[in-house]
Amino acid sequence: MSVFNGLDYAQAMTGQDHPTKITFVYSNPTDPAAFEAAYGEQLALARKLPGLTRLQTSKVWPKEDGSPTPAYRMLDLYFANYAAASAAAAQAGPLVGATLQHATGGVIIAFAEILEDA
Repeated sequence: MSVFNGLDYAQAMTGQDHPTKITFVYSNPTDPAAFEAAYGEQLALARKLPGLTRLQTSKVWPKEDGSPTPAYRMLDLYFANYAAASAAAAQAGPLVGATLQHATGGVIIAFAEILEDA
């Protein structure tokens, strides 16, 4: 039995009909200018994913003391539900490939159930 945050898999997946997003959290790249030059390609690939209902990009504000931020950019891809997000992920090879090539500081990709959207 798989366990997810203290719940078994079946319990954790009860909200599959809820809106779902796939979030890319990009760590600080080794060459920010090169990352930015290639970022448009990643967005173009993301926009081609089937079932995408919304795309949101964000850039982490710099720290006032000049120290490194915990992340560099985020990309949120929104879908009607878990099944739609999963179907898009199955076709996201080109996006993931471009991301891994240009996210020289690393990237975390997470599926998330949207619980509230105000």
